[in-house]
Amino acid sequence: MLTIDSEKVARIVEQARMFDAKEGVSDPDSGSNAIDDGMVDVLEDLPGDPTKDELMECIRGLNEDEQAELVALAWIGRGTYEGPEFEAAVSEARRAHNSRTAEYLISLPMLGDYLEEGLYAVEEAEATAGDKEN
Repeated sequence: MLTIDSEKVARIVEQARMFDAKEGVSDPDSGSNAIDDGMVDVLEDLPGDPTKDELMECIRGLNEDEQAELVALAWIGRGTYEGPEFEAAVSEARRAHNSRTAEYLISLPMLGDYLEEGLYAVEEAEATAGDKEN
């Protein structure tokens, strides 16, 4: 059963998507007006940009159980597990847990999408299981 607050997951999804949108620096000596450049520098991963740090801190701020569930949601979202296998995915995530969970998660190139799809699959599986019990 999913215990991490879906609002926390939604906030991490939003931050992950902002981070995923970043690209390498394409104009290191940009001195022109950002509006003239179509605001493309906003998408560059420049030194001092807090996007990555904010995402890392948000993940690190979760307790160990929440981090394990977040990893399990990412695995379900990318297809490693199915929604009904959530408990098995959480068990494996707990077994593999270490102090680098945030680094691992942000290394996934579509983390925001994986988390959103995983959350949907788990909620769908829980709803289906609840219907069968009634």
